[in-house]
Amino acid sequence: MIDPRLRTLQLVAHHGSVSAAARALHFTSSAVSQQLRGLSDDLGATLVRQVGRRMEPTVAGRILLRHTEALHARAELARAELAGVQDSPGRIGLCGFSTAAARFLVPTAAALREQFPGSVIQVVEAEPARCIDLLLAGDCDLALLVVDDRVPPETDRRFEQHTVLDDPLDLAVPVGHHLTTRSEVTLRDAASEPFITCLPDSAYHRLTLAACQAAGFRPTVAHYADEWDTGTALVAHGFGIFMLPRLAPVHPGTDVVRLRLTGTAAPVRRIVAMTRAGGAAQPVIDHALRSITGLAGSIPV
Repeated sequence: MIDPRLRTLQLVAHHGSVSAAARALHFTSSAVSQQLRGLSDDLGATLVRQVGRRMEPTVAGRILLRHTEALHARAELARAELAGVQDSPGRIGLCGFSTAAARFLVPTAAALREQFPGSVIQVVEAEPARCIDLLLAGDCDLALLVVDDRVPPETDRRFEQHTVLDDPLDLAVPVGHHLTTRSEVTLRDAASEPFITCLPDSAYHRLTLAACQAAGFRPTVAHYADEWDTGTALVAHGFGIFMLPRLAPVHPGTDVVRLRLTGTAAPVRRIVAMTRAGGAAQPVIDHALRSITGLAGSIPV
């Protein structure tokens, strides 16, 4: 319904890079550059320019992006209205990070399959930054994200955010660890311990660093593990401690003690559901949101 080159402009502005936008859109860099040149020629205005290492929108580009946001929001509302006279909502994409995908997205996809039997539902497990790309590119319609400094703020007019859950972070320590003898444990109490965390620049790595910084220290990272099973196995064998979300399971028989952290700096990760602006008006997306919030409300944290 809308010139697809506008979405390309959005992705370039979002990333500040033609190559990153190309990866998000599954295009080549030359195809993205060609689209931008064609759009600029059609409008008679330069839309982006190189500023240092980033590609930034010009004044004309910012004006067009502002109208693009409004156009896409109206398009989402149009889809919602059309859904009321269609037999099937068509294809619906749900994306989110691993824990959320397992706990929320898969059962929600099953509920949508039952409620909307003619629809095609796709679940994509992805890091938050990738989920934002999937939303902007139109490849997914709803994303579950852990909020960090890279997630667009609630004021970003391209998206709508819905808080799902504040998930506390526990401390996983080996059986017999000295902190297990305390009646209360703060994150600051673990400042001298070797930490295990996810790979650098991942959402959970950044969350761990931010939580420790809020507690007044910078952690010594000894090992990296992207899977909860790997992290807890390292803990069980005495290689360090691991901040573990309350939603993340620990398999029975693992020699790990889960400590609930206390104090004013007790860390949590906020999980939000994000759609494109106007997207939540679609009945299938509204049903998905209600399913996710219902599942979250049934989890004791």
